[in-house]
Amino acid sequence: MVNVTYDASGDLVWYDSSTDTTYVYNLGDIAWVLCSTALVWIMIPGVGFFYSGLLRRKNALSMIWMCMMTIAVVSFQWFFWGFSLAFSDTATNHYIGNLQYFGLKGVLEKPSVGSTRVPSIAFCVFQLMFAAITPMLAIGAFAERARLGPVMVFVFIWSTIVYDPIACWTWNSSGWSFILGGLDFAGGTPVHISSGTAALAISIYLGKRRGYGTERLAYKPHNTTYVVLGTVFLWFGWFGFNGGSALSANLRAVQACIVTNLAASVGGLTWMLWDYRLERKWSTVGFCSGAIAGLVAITPGSGFVGSPAAVLFGFMAGTVCNFATQLKFYLGYDDCLDIFASHAIGGVVGNILTGLFAQASVAGFDAITKIPGGWLDHHYIQLGYQLADSVSGMSYSFVMTTIILWVMHYIPGMRLRCTDDAEIIGIDDTEMGEFAYDYVGLDYISGGGFRDDLRPTSDLAAPGGGREPKHEHLHHQGVDVAVREHEGSTGSTVEGSDEKRVAQS
Repeated sequence: MVNVTYDASGDLVWYDSSTDTTYVYNLGDIAWVLCSTALVWIMIPGVGFFYSGLLRRKNALSMIWMCMMTIAVVSFQWFFWGFSLAFSDTATNHYIGNLQYFGLKGVLEKPSVGSTRVPSIAFCVFQLMFAAITPMLAIGAFAERARLGPVMVFVFIWSTIVYDPIACWTWNSSGWSFILGGLDFAGGTPVHISSGTAALAISIYLGKRRGYGTERLAYKPHNTTYVVLGTVFLWFGWFGFNGGSALSANLRAVQACIVTNLAASVGGLTWMLWDYRLERKWSTVGFCSGAIAGLVAITPGSGFVGSPAAVLFGFMAGTVCNFATQLKFYLGYDDCLDIFASHAIGGVVGNILTGLFAQASVAGFDAITKIPGGWLDHHYIQLGYQLADSVSGMSYSFVMTTIILWVMHYIPGMRLRCTDDAEIIGIDDTEMGEFAYDYVGLDYISGGGFRDDLRPTSDLAAPGGGREPKHEHLHHQGVDVAVREHEGSTGSTVEGSDEKRVAQS
């Protein structure tokens, strides 16, 4: 029998007989945490739609599949040992927790690590959403060139070895960064820096996609509506991501929501204006990218900074992350979704600005939290704490992710890079046999090379930076022609097309 009762105000009361202590759980706080849990959940398919829209249509469905798979895998991992490794309150290790809550044993009634006003089980399910969205951000780097089966294994291992330790040292009261005095309200390092840096490691490990540096990869996002839809889900859910991290329906949660929306708005406008100076066109994708960058940057500081500072967070994120997208050309890696530029760099920007603009008065909006603040409060060492946390998270994630990838590389059946044929045809077809749409284009057909009526036009790069080669389609009734490599009489191989099937009328 659960040992809880209700007091005169209707709040839950739990009596801990082992310590002769009574805890009062506020129903309003529990409700806000559960609502925030649902808000963060919707962000995970939001990431899937955002990433999917930016890709070519032959890989669109696999990206959405990966987001749903991640929810399922991490939900099991969190139940199995993830929550315990990150938030066990009897751990003495400053790096990772113990197995105190293995299988969620003993989690139900006791007060949470984050707040004594909500039970541990509510805190557990809320933190599960953070644990699930983080690898989803990272595995976007697998887009268009990875086998889906090994990705599931990677998610489980990465969550255990990378996410859980970083979450522990950042948010657990035993963690070294927490003890040092690092400020990270909602996941600048555990979520964004760790995932963005992991994406860089993945991109380097996988290597470049076929056609990298040529017009074949100079395609536009195949579905800008998906990009907008994903941004809407993310922006909407981020109110729970940041506001819910207050773990209470109080003024600090309200302030976190205000600065979250403000930073996203300024970030979107800033990125879009930077793009306008080059293209002289108002870019929807640019606005959405900037809004995400602003949301990433404000995440660590959302419970510590005032509204004026949020404007600077958005501007700096929209600017720095926009220019950081050029790093892949200078350094020679193929991060097709710019995850490192948006999340890792955005997270570092947010951590640094938190060290500068954190205020004790803002943190005290919940009438509980006390911090020395940042540079605005003349606590200058705070910037050093933020830099230490950022560099540690980035270094640890990159090294451990690289080790995981290469260990899997030498395990039979676990190699992540797909074959050339699979990349040519598309991951949706080769790995799933399903498609996001009821047709895909065709360049080549069996035994005859190009068909005249399906030959790509000479205008491979569409006006305005077009990213998908144009095709002239001849409609057929019930035609379904398999794509094969055409081998000429000399034995030379002609590469397959971007898409597999003829459009069906």
